[in-house]
Amino acid sequence: MRQIVDLYTIKLAIKTFVTVMQYALFPIFLYHFVISIFGWFKRKEVDAGKFAPVNRFALVIAAHNEEKVVGNIVRNLKSLDYPSDMYDIFVIADNCTDRTAEVAEANGAQVYKRYSEEKKGKGYALEWMFEKIFKMEKKYDAICVFDADNLVSPNFLKVMNKHLCMGHKLIQGYLDSKNPFDSIISGSYAITYWLNNRLFQLPRYYLGLSCAIGGTGFVVATDVLKKIGWGATCLTEDLEFTIKMVLNDMKVYWAHDAVVYDEKPLTLKQSWRQRKRWMQGQADCTCRYFLRLLRKAVKDRSMVAFDCALYLIQPLIIVTSGICLLVNFLKFILFYDFSTIMKTSSIISALSTLVATYISGIFVFIEGKISPKLLYYFVLFPFYNLTWIPIIIQGFICKDDKEWVHTIHTRSIDIQEINNKLKEEG
Repeated sequence: MRQIVDLYTIKLAIKTFVTVMQYALFPIFLYHFVISIFGWFKRKEVDAGKFAPVNRFALVIAAHNEEKVVGNIVRNLKSLDYPSDMYDIFVIADNCTDRTAEVAEANGAQVYKRYSEEKKGKGYALEWMFEKIFKMEKKYDAICVFDADNLVSPNFLKVMNKHLCMGHKLIQGYLDSKNPFDSIISGSYAITYWLNNRLFQLPRYYLGLSCAIGGTGFVVATDVLKKIGWGATCLTEDLEFTIKMVLNDMKVYWAHDAVVYDEKPLTLKQSWRQRKRWMQGQADCTCRYFLRLLRKAVKDRSMVAFDCALYLIQPLIIVTSGICLLVNFLKFILFYDFSTIMKTSSIISALSTLVATYISGIFVFIEGKISPKLLYYFVLFPFYNLTWIPIIIQGFICKDDKEWVHTIHTRSIDIQEINNKLKEEG
């Protein structure tokens, strides 16, 4: 009799936990779904060619031991469809022990070497370089930030010039993949970014919310940077600066037509290390800024701050959802007969998640990114997503570890090769 009572108690506790969590999470899922609807259809943008090239840009490339790829981005940037006298290219050779500085200089960039054992990481390197640009005799209206492994579309500065002319002070470009066909991991990264661009960034731009800086391919007006300072030196400096903008009553705009191609990791090990660093930085920012954003949202009745606060805790929501799914599955194993398999909430929830994932693939097709190989990657995409759960948990546990983990880049290709590869695979 006691055993029956104990089983009943356990079953009731599991059911109560799952029910409470589902009721708590449903409004958040509904909120994100409603927001995404506004990205289903693209509106016609103002032609960037209608704006005279009046803004002068400083293009900053952060590089740590990137001799294999830095030459390609410098050559790429030198050939942009924008007056060459209206922009300059600066490379930060940050704690380099290879020929990054020599390769960058040989291809036409202005190189600044930085060495620091205490302040390591991209955020510190950018802050150091920004101060040097502010003191230069030549003045710039805006600063563009890139990674050494990037390549950009020829119209990048033309589109950013349009946004600056429209009064936008911080603009993120469309983050695309340089190597989506190299492996299942790089393909999964690419799919994630394409969906994020269309269902997260674009609708927020349309709705007047803040988009998120993606670490590279963004432009910030110099006057704003001087006014509020950079000050973003954690493991996810992009997220930290996004939050800083929102707390200062500003926001990030979105340039869907200014494309930045980024090299994605090839193996699960490389991917795990990179995403763990992202989650460490996000955990750090969540602890420091979540309550501040919520207070601002309430005090100023700011939807921008509220949306940013929700974005901060998204990893926790993912983990909670994963735990609910696991608990539901265990409940099925422990208390249900296999003949009832299709009636259990765990199976229904899992199937619903799969269906939602594959339906979202429509937007990959709409973005013009579909190919036979990517269709195969998309079938395996849910399994890649499952790896986020242990990575998020590990990242939050290790949030106080501030050591920067460098991602090695080796894909030395130019922009024409990317275009040819996309045509070939499509």
